[in-house]
Amino acid sequence: MTTCHVVAVIAEKGGVGKTTVSLSLAVAAMQAGYKVAVFDLDPQATAAQWTDRREAEFPWVVATPSIRLDAALDNARKQGVNFVVIDTPPHAGSDAVEAVRRADIVIVPMEPHLYTIETLPKLGDILKLAGDQPALFVVSKAATQGKEGMDAATYIKEKGYNVCPVTLHLRAAHRHAGNLGLTAQEYEPKGKAAEESQQLYMYTIKLLTGKEYAHGKDESANTRA
Repeated sequence: MTTCHVVAVIAEKGGVGKTTVSLSLAVAAMQAGYKVAVFDLDPQATAAQWTDRREAEFPWVVATPSIRLDAALDNARKQGVNFVVIDTPPHAGSDAVEAVRRADIVIVPMEPHLYTIETLPKLGDILKLAGDQPALFVVSKAATQGKEGMDAATYIKEKGYNVCPVTLHLRAAHRHAGNLGLTAQEYEPKGKAAEESQQLYMYTIKLLTGKEYAHGKDESANTRA
């Protein structure tokens, strides 16, 4: 059977860009030739509503309660899906744990603000409870000016977590794209938001397929603001 990569995207605080990251990864994987499904565990169904505005059939986005996650994954694999993104609700430890347990890698978007960074201990507990799956923290919605994104990445690393060398900055293209049922890669393919999203996907897929990025080159992996 063809390998099916499963990525869980979790966050303890809302509004950190979790669904944007989920959909950006899904569309990037689709553009790379994967058959992609997104399971939206969030009762707000932001990802599912996004696909209602979308003209393209793929990626599939399905609102799925966590109790149905195993059945949804089995059904997806039977239909040839080989890349799954699980978008989880914030403030929902049990749903996040169920998603993490089934994931090959966990993506954790973190805004470079104190209120978000203060959730690190709770996120660490969720990861431990779910079996210490490989996790990648991503600084998200960073200002395009200043060094708050870099400072946040440094702090998270000092706490012992793996931080993605790609920083996602706060860019209007994500909002405009979402309004149309698109992602930044589709809305503005040559823009900086699209470039950052693609870099995040490339880093993630290299981890999933066992092809490691060279260490010590974090700066080169970031798009300049």
